Amino acid sequence: MKVTERFVLDEKVKEKLLGMRPDFGFDGFGEVIYYRTYSRRKPDGSQERWHDTVIRIVEGTLSIRKQHYVNEGLAWDEEKWQAFAEKMALSCFRMHWLPPGRGLWIMGTDYIYERGSAALYNCGAVDTTDLVHAADWTMDMLMSGVGVGFNTAWKGGAKMPDKRRPKLYVIDDSKEGWVASVRLLLESYCSGGPWYRFDYSRIRPAGSPIHGFGGTASGPGPLKELHGRLEAIMDRYCDGEIDETRCVADVFNAIGVCVVAGNVRRSAEIAIGSPHDETFLHLKDYDRYPEREEIGWMSNNSVLLETHEDFETLPKIADLIRRNGEPGILNLVNIRRYGRFCREIPDKAWLTNPCGEIALEGFELCNLAETFPTRCPGEQEFEEALIFAAFYAVTVSLLPTHRDETNAIVARNRRTGVSISGITDWIEKIGMAHVTRKLRNAYRLVRSVNKSLAKESGIPVSLKVTAVKPSGTVSLLAGVSPGMHFPPARYAIRRLRTGNNQAITRYLIEAGVPHQPDLYSENTTVFEFPIRYDNPRSAEEVSAWEQFALLAMLQREWSDNMVSCTITFDPEKEGGQIERMLSMFAPVIKSASMLPMGKKEVYEQMPVEPITKERYEALKAKMPAIDWSAFGGGDGAGEGFCSILSCNLE
Repeated sequence: MKVTERFVLDEKVKEKLLGMRPDFGFDGFGEVIYYRTYSRRKPDGSQERWHDTVIRIVEGTLSIRKQHYVNEGLAWDEEKWQAFAEKMALSCFRMHWLPPGRGLWIMGTDYIYERGSAALYNCGAVDTTDLVHAADWTMDMLMSGVGVGFNTAWKGGAKMPDKRRPKLYVIDDSKEGWVASVRLLLESYCSGGPWYRFDYSRIRPAGSPIHGFGGTASGPGPLKELHGRLEAIMDRYCDGEIDETRCVADVFNAIGVCVVAGNVRRSAEIAIGSPHDETFLHLKDYDRYPEREEIGWMSNNSVLLETHEDFETLPKIADLIRRNGEPGILNLVNIRRYGRFCREIPDKAWLTNPCGEIALEGFELCNLAETFPTRCPGEQEFEEALIFAAFYAVTVSLLPTHRDETNAIVARNRRTGVSISGITDWIEKIGMAHVTRKLRNAYRLVRSVNKSLAKESGIPVSLKVTAVKPSGTVSLLAGVSPGMHFPPARYAIRRLRTGNNQAITRYLIEAGVPHQPDLYSENTTVFEFPIRYDNPRSAEEVSAWEQFALLAMLQREWSDNMVSCTITFDPEKEGGQIERMLSMFAPVIKSASMLPMGKKEVYEQMPVEPITKERYEALKAKMPAIDWSAFGGGDGAGEGFCSILSCNLE
């Protein structure tokens, strides 16, 4: 379904937004992140400013809803929605709530109006029982910017194709062309299809603009490399060198690496396996599987706990976590039975998105939105932020994607994830008891809003509505700690890496921002920004026990989906306690990952370098004021792919 209806914000409201000054977080570092990652070139070639982005988001969201109402023959009250849109825009401008990074970058564009909603979604998951179908869907969604979780359900059955007389296949210069080539290659092994020789001549060269979606092309290199990897993986499986688990993980990790290298929107993966599967448990043991090192980093890996016997593997899981922080855990019993813990909401989900905040069925998508209570001056502003976030998230579900199998599940579940960030800042500010009470009230409000919107628009009430996402660049815009995590330090130098061919790199250099060549990557510049978190406690000062307790509280009081978290622990002091932590908390949560804190290693150009208050103040005094009024030529640089670390760093 295309969006042909348009909602246009009243000109007086646009003028009001134009006259306002945005308050980006972290002494303006958030504004740098905005121009690096989310500011697009407008149709007239000029650069988006914050008010332009807000207008695009609000008009795009209301246009989707208006199209749905027209299609369903529902009454559209223009005066009512103009009043609502004004408040929504002002709340978004002030960063009381924000769409996810996907929405910040592509909501309200012609790409969405013409291609459907897939590129707006954060979270996806796929069942791999049909390997070819699952790989096709996964590459399609990853290239749209959706993070994908996958299991290892494929039972095998591939055989070596006859490669002696290949058919020619000329790959179209489009997302669809890349996906089709991967499907054809895998069908050669799994469905007895012909073997193909691929012609890459139509694929535009590296650096060419991608019209519609935005960004620049990578050229055919990443796709050629993927085809070579997939052929090698499937040959090894057919020759009996690897089992089904390895084959699935290698295929999907290889696809993910191609998308990271080839697409403007970098994406994420998580692999989900059995705690009894030795191959799965050791996928990241590169001494055992050295050939996986080039692709194994692409996914986080988690085990699914669904029987009493699965929970008895926790001592073994604890030992693996102690070494390198993986695998994470997923409690399928709680996922399928409960919303917020002890509140029953039956759910068919058995998979998860890469960051572990949304449980999903196979081929399902979920959209998120984020609120920032410490940015809100009072209770009314926070409640309004929750309303707008709930409205945004469920409105995205009104616009179908281009995949029928996905639309059927989204239409049935209408799953959304209204999230909260800066939670630990909030707790330090008003205390845990007050936060707990406010979360209960906030959940009831989101549920009420969702129910009212469902009734008005003629759709089912959403199965689940709340989550805690890890956040990252979005929390940097607002200047708060990410998700439920404590900040890495009270005062720090944040380093930002940008390609030398990006417009923002030249602009920051000319503005006088401290910088140096990247020591680890060619044609890249590293910029340094001093920042201060509005939280007196850093992650190093908080025990793993307290982090688990906070996770359990959020699962009980707020999130009827899941809570994304990475529990950091001191290997020397807490490593021996991991089994007890998992045994105590795994039964009352839905998901968790853990990460050992390394020794306080200091190396040049660290992404985050803790510093003293005195050094922060000295560096801040020397930072130039950046005048963004003349900046142009940027179109967003892409969000970093997700890993166990990067979700809440950038």
